[in-house]
Amino acid sequence: MDGDNLSHTQKNYAADLESIREAKTRIGPYIHTTPVLTSSTLDSISGRKLFFKCELFQKGGAFKFRGACNAIFSLQDDQAAKGVVTHSSGNHAAAVSLAAKLRGIPAYIVIPKNAPKCKVENVKRYDGHVIWSKPTMQSRESTAAKVQDETGALLVHPFNDGRIISGQGTIALELLEQVPMVDTIVVPISGGGLISGVALAAKAMNPSIRILAAEPTGADDVAQSKAAGKIVTLAQTHTIADGLRAHLGDLTWPIVRDLVDEVITVEEGEIVEAMRMCYEILKVAVEPSGAVGLAAVLSQQFREMPTLNQCKNIVIVLSGGNVDLEIIWKSLSLQS
Repeated sequence: MDGDNLSHTQKNYAADLESIREAKTRIGPYIHTTPVLTSSTLDSISGRKLFFKCELFQKGGAFKFRGACNAIFSLQDDQAAKGVVTHSSGNHAAAVSLAAKLRGIPAYIVIPKNAPKCKVENVKRYDGHVIWSKPTMQSRESTAAKVQDETGALLVHPFNDGRIISGQGTIALELLEQVPMVDTIVVPISGGGLISGVALAAKAMNPSIRILAAEPTGADDVAQSKAAGKIVTLAQTHTIADGLRAHLGDLTWPIVRDLVDEVITVEEGEIVEAMRMCYEILKVAVEPSGAVGLAAVLSQQFREMPTLNQCKNIVIVLSGGNVDLEIIWKSLSLQS
C-alpha cells in the first residue's frame, strides 16, 4: 500500500515518509542493508511467525549508524567544518564517530563513566575524541554543551532530532520490502528515535500495521508516559539494557503518543533469557537492549493481551550487538 496520500498527516512531526525516503537515498552508499532471519523453533515457542531484522549487523554494530549518518551527511560543508559533538552511553557515540570519520570531520563524544567497555572501544576505533562525564543525563548534557562552546561543533542528539528519526526510519522501508506480509513490528524503546522513525514509515505505508514498544520494567518511563498522557522521566533506572536508560524527547514523544499501539515491559530475567535464545537458536550475539523485543513477544503480558491476538507475522528489531561479555556471563550465572 502506497502511503504518499498519508504523508500530509505527519507534517506536525519531526519527520515524515518523505524525509525518511530522502534519508534512504542519502545514506544508501554508506550503510548495510541488514538481513532478516527466521527460526521455526522460535516460531513454535511463540506461536507466531517471527522475523528478526538484524540491525546488529549494521556498521558500528547497531541501528544508530543510520540516524547518525543521515544527520552528519545532511550538514552543509560550512556547518560541518568544526565537527560534531554528542553524548551517548555507547552505540550512538560509535555511530557518530564513524559517520564523522567518513565525512572527514572531527567528532567529540561525551561518554558516561559507566558505559560498556566494548562500546567505548568502538568510539576509539572510529577516531572519536572521548570526553568523560558523570553517569547522569545532566552531566552528559552539560559536558556536551561545554564542548560545543569550546569547539564550535554542532550537536547531534542521540534521538531528539528529525534527521536522526528519519535515518532510523529507513529500517522500516527495508523490512517492508523484505517482509511484505508483516502485521506487527516490535521495537526497543528508550529515547524514542528508533521507534519514531519506524512507526512513521510503516504506518504511512500500511496504516494497519501495529507498532509495539518493548522496554525493561526497571526503565519503564514510556509505559508510564503513555498511561499519563505526558512525558514521565524517572529519577533512576535499573536495567541490564544499558541502551534503554534515556527518556523521551519533545520530538519523539508526540510520535510515540500517537503511533505506538502498545508498550510491553519485561523483567531482567526475561531479557537475559531472550539473549540466550538469540545466541543458541538464531546464532547471533544480541546486546540486552536489542533482545527486549523478543523478550516482549515471549512474555506473559504479550500472550494475555487480547488486542494482540491478531499479531501473526511479527518483525522484531534486533537493534544492536555490542555486548559487554563480562557483564553477560555474570548475569547468566545469576540466572542459573
